[in-house]
Amino acid sequence: MTEEVNKALEVLKQGGIILYPTDTIWGIGCDATNYEAVKRIYKLKQREETKSMICLVSNFNMLNQYVEKVPEAAYDILKYANKPTTIIYNKPLHIAENIVADDNTLAIRVVNHAFCNQLIKKLKVPIVSTSANISNKPSPKSYSEISPDILKGVDYVVNLHRKKNSAKASSIIKLSGNGMVKVIRE
Repeated sequence: MTEEVNKALEVLKQGGIILYPTDTIWGIGCDATNYEAVKRIYKLKQREETKSMICLVSNFNMLNQYVEKVPEAAYDILKYANKPTTIIYNKPLHIAENIVADDNTLAIRVVNHAFCNQLIKKLKVPIVSTSANISNKPSPKSYSEISPDILKGVDYVVNLHRKKNSAKASSIIKLSGNGMVKVIRE
Protein backbone atom coordinates (compact mmCIF):
# COMPACT_ATOMS: atom_id res chain seq x y z
CA MET A 1 0.00 0.00 0.00
CA THR A 2 2.86 2.40 0.74
CA GLU A 3 4.00 2.26 -2.88
CA GLU A 4 0.50 3.15 -4.11
CA VAL A 5 0.24 6.02 -1.62
CA ASN A 6 3.57 7.40 -2.85
CA LYS A 7 2.63 7.09 -6.54
CA ALA A 8 -0.73 8.84 -5.97
CA LEU A 9 0.96 11.50 -3.83
CA GLU A 10 3.41 12.35 -6.61
CA VAL A 11 0.56 12.78 -9.11
CA LEU A 12 -1.44 14.98 -6.70
CA LYS A 13 1.56 17.18 -5.92
CA GLN A 14 1.98 17.81 -9.66
CA GLY A 15 -1.65 18.93 -9.99
CA GLY A 16 -2.88 15.62 -11.38
CA ILE A 17 -6.09 13.72 -10.77
CA ILE A 18 -6.38 10.15 -9.53
CA LEU A 19 -8.94 7.36 -9.45
CA TYR A 20 -8.86 5.70 -6.05
CA PRO A 21 -10.75 3.48 -3.57
CA THR A 22 -12.34 5.21 -0.59
CA ASP A 23 -14.31 4.14 2.48
CA THR A 24 -17.40 4.32 0.25
CA ILE A 25 -17.30 4.10 -3.56
CA TRP A 26 -14.42 4.59 -6.02
CA GLY A 27 -13.59 8.26 -6.31
CA ILE A 28 -11.93 10.75 -8.59
CA GLY A 29 -9.69 13.04 -6.61
CA CYS A 30 -7.15 15.83 -6.58
CA ASP A 31 -5.57 18.29 -4.19
CA ALA A 32 -8.63 20.20 -2.95
CA THR A 33 -6.60 23.41 -2.74
CA ASN A 34 -5.61 23.28 -6.43
CA TYR A 35 -8.11 25.29 -8.53
CA GLU A 36 -6.89 23.94 -11.89
CA ALA A 37 -6.96 20.29 -10.74
CA VAL A 38 -10.52 20.73 -9.44
CA LYS A 39 -11.46 22.28 -12.80
CA ARG A 40 -10.10 19.18 -14.60
CA ILE A 41 -12.35 16.93 -12.51
CA TYR A 42 -15.43 18.98 -13.43
CA LYS A 43 -14.44 18.68 -17.09
CA LEU A 44 -13.80 14.91 -16.88
CA LYS A 45 -17.14 14.30 -15.15
CA GLN A 46 -18.91 16.69 -17.54
CA ARG A 47 -20.32 18.29 -14.40
CA GLU A 48 -21.50 21.86 -13.95
CA GLU A 49 -19.12 23.83 -11.75
CA THR A 50 -22.10 25.06 -9.74
CA LYS A 51 -22.40 21.55 -8.24
CA SER A 52 -19.87 21.28 -5.45
CA MET A 53 -17.96 18.11 -4.57
CA ILE A 54 -16.90 16.37 -1.38
CA CYS A 55 -13.49 16.74 0.29
CA LEU A 56 -11.81 14.16 2.48
CA VAL A 57 -9.73 15.02 5.53
CA SER A 58 -7.66 12.63 7.64
CA ASN A 59 -8.83 13.64 11.12
CA PHE A 60 -10.62 16.25 13.25
CA ASN A 61 -7.51 18.45 13.48
CA MET A 62 -7.42 18.78 9.71
CA LEU A 63 -11.18 19.37 9.62
CA ASN A 64 -10.75 22.31 11.99
CA GLN A 65 -8.12 23.86 9.69
CA TYR A 66 -10.52 23.96 6.73
CA VAL A 67 -13.76 25.12 8.37
CA GLU A 68 -14.16 28.44 10.15
CA LYS A 69 -16.13 26.87 13.01
CA VAL A 70 -17.01 23.19 13.28
CA PRO A 71 -20.32 22.93 15.19
CA GLU A 72 -20.27 20.71 18.28
CA ALA A 73 -23.10 18.67 16.74
CA ALA A 74 -20.70 17.53 14.00
CA TYR A 75 -18.48 15.73 16.49
CA ASP A 76 -21.48 13.95 18.01
CA ILE A 77 -22.85 12.95 14.61
CA LEU A 78 -19.50 11.59 13.48
CA LYS A 79 -18.81 9.84 16.78
CA TYR A 80 -22.08 7.87 16.62
CA ALA A 81 -22.42 7.38 12.86
CA ASN A 82 -22.52 3.71 11.88
CA LYS A 83 -21.49 4.38 8.27
CA PRO A 84 -19.32 6.91 6.44
CA THR A 85 -20.90 10.33 6.93
CA THR A 86 -20.21 13.54 5.07
CA ILE A 87 -21.19 16.82 6.69
CA ILE A 88 -21.81 20.08 4.86
CA TYR A 89 -20.13 22.91 6.78
CA ASN A 90 -20.50 26.68 6.55
CA LYS A 91 -17.54 28.92 5.71
CA PRO A 92 -14.79 26.63 4.43
CA LEU A 93 -11.23 27.96 4.56
CA HIS A 94 -8.04 27.58 2.48
CA ILE A 95 -9.73 25.50 -0.24
CA ALA A 96 -9.99 25.95 -4.02
CA GLU A 97 -12.88 28.36 -4.57
CA ASN A 98 -14.38 26.25 -7.37
CA ILE A 99 -15.12 23.42 -4.95
CA VAL A 100 -17.08 25.66 -2.57
CA ALA A 101 -20.86 25.80 -3.10
CA ASP A 102 -22.59 29.08 -3.99
CA ASP A 103 -23.90 29.37 -0.42
CA ASN A 104 -20.29 29.24 0.93
CA THR A 105 -20.54 25.67 2.21
CA LEU A 106 -18.41 22.58 1.66
CA ALA A 107 -19.10 18.88 2.13
CA ILE A 108 -16.29 17.21 4.10
CA ARG A 109 -15.85 13.64 5.33
CA VAL A 110 -13.34 12.55 7.94
CA VAL A 111 -12.16 9.44 6.17
CA ASN A 112 -11.86 6.02 7.74
CA HIS A 113 -9.87 4.21 5.07
CA ALA A 114 -6.20 3.27 5.42
CA PHE A 115 -5.12 4.27 1.90
CA CYS A 116 -7.00 7.59 1.91
CA ASN A 117 -5.87 8.43 5.39
CA GLN A 118 -2.19 7.87 4.62
CA LEU A 119 -2.44 9.77 1.33
CA ILE A 120 -4.10 12.80 2.93
CA LYS A 121 -1.63 12.85 5.83
CA LYS A 122 1.31 12.84 3.41
CA LEU A 123 -0.25 15.45 1.10
CA LYS A 124 -1.10 17.60 4.16
CA VAL A 125 -4.25 19.04 2.53
CA PRO A 126 -7.74 17.65 1.84
CA ILE A 127 -8.42 15.72 -1.34
CA VAL A 128 -11.48 15.89 -3.54
CA SER A 129 -13.68 12.82 -3.54
CA THR A 130 -16.35 12.62 -6.19
CA SER A 131 -17.91 9.48 -7.59
CA ALA A 132 -16.06 7.88 -10.50
CA ASN A 133 -18.75 8.46 -13.11
CA ILE A 134 -19.84 10.92 -15.77
CA SER A 135 -22.48 13.28 -14.31
CA ASN A 136 -26.04 11.95 -14.43
CA LYS A 137 -24.80 8.38 -14.96
CA PRO A 138 -24.98 5.76 -12.17
CA SER A 139 -22.14 5.69 -9.66
CA PRO A 140 -20.06 2.52 -10.11
CA LYS A 141 -20.48 0.02 -7.29
CA SER A 142 -17.15 -1.62 -8.16
CA TYR A 143 -13.99 -0.90 -10.11
CA SER A 144 -15.22 -3.05 -13.02
CA GLU A 145 -18.20 -0.69 -13.54
CA ILE A 146 -16.05 2.43 -14.04
CA SER A 147 -16.41 3.97 -17.50
CA PRO A 148 -13.42 3.73 -19.88
CA ASP A 149 -13.72 7.53 -20.33
CA ILE A 150 -13.05 8.01 -16.63
CA LEU A 151 -10.19 5.48 -16.61
CA LYS A 152 -8.53 7.26 -19.57
CA GLY A 153 -9.20 10.74 -18.19
CA VAL A 154 -7.29 10.46 -14.91
CA ASP A 155 -3.53 10.71 -14.49
CA TYR A 156 -3.21 7.69 -12.20
CA VAL A 157 -5.38 4.72 -11.19
CA VAL A 158 -4.58 3.35 -7.75
CA ASN A 159 -3.87 -0.36 -7.90
CA LEU A 160 -5.70 -1.45 -4.74
CA HIS A 161 -9.07 -3.13 -4.02
CA ARG A 162 -10.00 -3.52 -7.68
CA LYS A 163 -11.71 -6.88 -7.14
CA LYS A 164 -13.75 -5.76 -4.13
CA ASN A 165 -17.29 -4.41 -4.48
CA SER A 166 -17.55 -0.99 -2.91
CA ALA A 167 -19.93 0.11 -0.24
CA LYS A 168 -22.64 2.67 -0.86
CA ALA A 169 -22.07 6.40 -1.05
CA SER A 170 -21.81 8.20 2.28
CA SER A 171 -24.66 9.76 4.18
CA ILE A 172 -24.73 13.53 3.75
CA ILE A 173 -25.89 15.86 6.52
CA LYS A 174 -26.07 19.65 6.38
CA LEU A 175 -25.39 21.60 9.58
CA SER A 176 -26.44 25.23 9.62
CA GLY A 177 -25.05 27.93 11.87
CA ASN A 178 -28.25 28.03 13.92
CA GLY A 179 -27.95 24.36 14.92
CA MET A 180 -30.36 22.95 12.34
CA VAL A 181 -29.53 19.47 11.06
CA LYS A 182 -30.84 18.35 7.67
CA VAL A 183 -30.29 14.90 6.17
CA ILE A 184 -29.51 15.32 2.46
CA ARG A 185 -28.74 11.65 1.68
CA GLU A 186 -29.13 8.64 3.97
